[in-house]
Amino acid sequence: MEKQYSILLYYCYAEIKDFEAYREEHHLFCVHNNLRGRIIISPEGLNGTVSGLKEDCEAYMTYVKSDERFADTEFKVEAHDTMAFAKLHVRVKPEIVHSSLRHINPRERTGTYVEPSEFKNILKSQPDDTVILDVRSDYEHKVGRFKNALTLDIENFRDFPEQVKALGDLRGKKIITYCTGGIKCEKASAYLLEQGFENVYQLHGGIIKYGIEEGGEDFEGKCYVFDNRITAEVNKVNPSIISKCHITGVLTDRMVNCANPTCNAHLPMSEEAGWLMDGCCSDECRQHPERRPYDGTGYYQKDTNHYNPLKGVKREPAKIS
Repeated sequence: MEKQYSILLYYCYAEIKDFEAYREEHHLFCVHNNLRGRIIISPEGLNGTVSGLKEDCEAYMTYVKSDERFADTEFKVEAHDTMAFAKLHVRVKPEIVHSSLRHINPRERTGTYVEPSEFKNILKSQPDDTVILDVRSDYEHKVGRFKNALTLDIENFRDFPEQVKALGDLRGKKIITYCTGGIKCEKASAYLLEQGFENVYQLHGGIIKYGIEEGGEDFEGKCYVFDNRITAEVNKVNPSIISKCHITGVLTDRMVNCANPTCNAHLPMSEEAGWLMDGCCSDECRQHPERRPYDGTGYYQKDTNHYNPLKGVKREPAKIS
């Protein structure tokens, strides 16, 4: 049976001067079209993951691209059985991805795109002078990564610049960065160029586009995603499992967020261990008074102020410094 829902992943670097007003308009459109997801509006552009019925998602893509500022936005579209989000959040933030690299404008300079088809061939031959660099956080690449990729020990993308200091021996090599949908690579590759690396490229559209266009071959494990799936299957050619349960050590590609909200660690955990530990990463977290009820998914909605323009609720204008 044909899947009735879509999941959209996209970003667009473009100047937004009226970001507060545009957030209101954008949110209202999503509400009227029954869309859910997480969308960031920033002075530097848009970043979103949105889900809804196929026709509603089509209307959304048309809406975004009808604005000349976002006309070249590229959407990664995946079919899904249900809504991938329980709620809708449209927020104003200083950056569309928190990077500590706010001085970099990918519209001016960024790494050269490598299309998925070319990247597939590179993975198969893996020349000695080429490095595949994963710029995602450690909890993401632990559950899934490209074969022979170089990973970094970072908790958040804002730690990337510090890690670059240890990559000096790669200056003479061709570096191809990759991430989930491409957004982190825009600034990561630009920063590498700024730091004197000359042969810098990026996987166009990231892991998700590679999975859609090339079947995800040689992506090991699953891809960590930022919706209620937590992980998504990418490799339909030669899939494998590379992560081990945090509790039992058995192979599992099932990810959870620790049920203790003060911990909220992202980690692999088998279904058996999840129920055994009530979704917690340790006995200490299991005994925590704020522990959230575990429902078998390990996914929890963040507490918000439920901003909704339809209800006339107004917040103080976001301050971007």
